[in-house]
Amino acid sequence: MNILILGGGGREHALAWAVMQNPKCDKLIVAPGNAGIAQIAECAALDIMDGTAVVEFAEGESIDFVIVGPEAPLAAGVADDLRASGFSVFGPSKAAAALEASKRFTKEICDAAGAPTAAWARFTEAAPAKEYVRAQGAPIVIKADGLAAGKGVIVAMTLDEALAAVDEMFSGTFGEAGAEVVIEEFMEGEEASFFVLCDGTDALAIGTAQDHKRVGEGDTGPNTGGMGAYSPAPVLTDRIAERAMAEIIRPTLAEMARRGTPFQGVLYAGLMIRDGRPRLVEYNVRFGDPECQVLMLRLGGQAFDLIQAAAEGRLAGERVTWADDHAMTVVMAANGYPGAYEKGTEIRGLDGLPEDSFHVVFHAGTSETDGRIVASGGRVLNVTARGKTLAEARERAYAMVDRIDWPEGFCRRDIGWRALS
Repeated sequence: MNILILGGGGREHALAWAVMQNPKCDKLIVAPGNAGIAQIAECAALDIMDGTAVVEFAEGESIDFVIVGPEAPLAAGVADDLRASGFSVFGPSKAAAALEASKRFTKEICDAAGAPTAAWARFTEAAPAKEYVRAQGAPIVIKADGLAAGKGVIVAMTLDEALAAVDEMFSGTFGEAGAEVVIEEFMEGEEASFFVLCDGTDALAIGTAQDHKRVGEGDTGPNTGGMGAYSPAPVLTDRIAERAMAEIIRPTLAEMARRGTPFQGVLYAGLMIRDGRPRLVEYNVRFGDPECQVLMLRLGGQAFDLIQAAAEGRLAGERVTWADDHAMTVVMAANGYPGAYEKGTEIRGLDGLPEDSFHVVFHAGTSETDGRIVASGGRVLNVTARGKTLAEARERAYAMVDRIDWPEGFCRRDIGWRALS
């Protein structure tokens, strides 16, 4: 098969790596890709937000199957354009992608489906939002309604922080995403990520992971797109996962189908778990980044078979074959991230690292200049390893980190601390 993956980050490098393990893959193109992806697949300069351009490119390259990696083209309806032109696509329609593109929409779906989630209210102006915050008190969670590249959520621990967060949302910091604001109850517990493939009717759980959103060790500092992850997440036991399927995932899918917008793709449920009870924090409609990296390293080539089954409406009867293993990814980011950071700094030492089914460095924000690998983003590398235990995976990942020569970058040294403690 000729396969096209849209995207150019660490998630797409991980997807490309897994697809390349599958014998069905004859040719793989990733658009736009990055310097790491270019080492295993063909990269193409393509505006993945332009559905017409994507369709024309896919036709010209005789593409058989398309995987849409990021949320933005899904919310823009690129998957709809491809399907309308006869392509087999993994990723939800624009209407179904509203589960991530609008916090308000997700809350309305949860209310209709009876799925447990935080109490909430929606606002379009600062004054009533602040009045609500004062009435509710802190801690409280302030969210931009739309897509904000993973940064439109502020967990305010004090009333002053909450009021400042409301001002920040409506000041235009998050662009159109902050034109509407959703304010939620602060939920206590331990957060974990639950990944489920959906074909519009059936659902198949394909793994759990735990991300580390804060930039600093001990989960301190501002939120980021994610500084590292591990899989599986011990807190998300089989019993809790089945409860999440019964109380959250399946009711959501049924409500989406009832509305005439069945969900097909991967549903990434952020769950807050307390006393054995999962509650929905939020939905994403694509693989998490960096959670995708640990999932793909554990799934390998079977990932594409399952993705294809979801896209073709035949998940019923499919099963995931899991090894009894663990994986960890450590994000190396540019100094200053998630604030201002320098681009174009050279990364050395990558060529000497092991690369096998237990050790992979997925590139997130890199490019190649005159034969040199340079940083081109905030989160730059995902140093990923697998082992029989989480401790072994951690040891392997940090051993690779220590061999990378990049003074302009940093990482958290405590990824996995909750599980390992």
